[in-house]
This record gives sequence, C-alpha cells and structure tokens, in this order.
Amino acid sequence: QVQLVESGGGLVQAGGSLRLSCAASGGTFSNLAMAWFRQAPGKEREFVVGVSWSGGSTEYADSVKGRFTISRDNAKKMVYLQMNSLKAEDTAVYYCAANFDRRTIATPRARYEYWGQGTQVTVSS
Repeated sequence: QVQLVESGGGLVQAGGSLRLSCAASGGTFSNLAMAWFRQAPGKEREFVVGVSWSGGSTEYADSVKGRFTISRDNAKKMVYLQMNSLKAEDTAVYYCAANFDRRTIATPRARYEYWGQGTQVTVSS
C-alpha cells in the first residue's frame, strides 16, 4: 500500500511562488508514475501535471505550462511541484497522486490509485 503526504501549501500573493512536496512510502517509488491534481471550491478535481516513473517524461495542463515544474527524486521518494507566477485561479487544494502505469502519464483522475490528503494553496490577488 502506497501512502502519500503533501506539504508546502500556503498563502501567497499573485505573481509569487510556492513549492509543494509529496513524500511517498509503502511501495517501490521508482515504479510509480506521479501526478499533481487540484480542486477548487465547487469544481471538479483536475489534472495539473504528471511525471513518469523514470522522470524522463512529463505532461502539463495547458493552464500551468511555463509556470509550474514537476520533478522527482527517486532516492528520497519525493516529488515536487514548483509553482511560479501564481495567479488567483491557481487557488485550490492540491493533491499528490500515483499509479503503477509505466507506459503513459495518465490525466484522468480515475486512473490514479493512490492519493494524498491534499494541501491548500491560496493565491491572493
């Protein structure tokens, strides 16, 4: 069983930056594809970015391309989300997610088996 714990959320002004972290345990981390999703109040949970098990491939939602960067450290069993040039519309609860898909970086929520508890990101305008 894989457990995921996010950290790093908070309140930031528009234009600022935050770095989210996700710590994994309970599985072979290097076999996991990892992703970040977010859910704003009254909206569906949406895919933000994903990284393949090797770190060699990434997939970004159009809304965050050029502003957000995902990375992973397999030795530390960590995945990170660097968020720059934050906008008010980035305000949401951010969730770390994982699956054992070694072929693609899935974007549908249902494709992910493991989830963290979420961390709140609030961007003030």
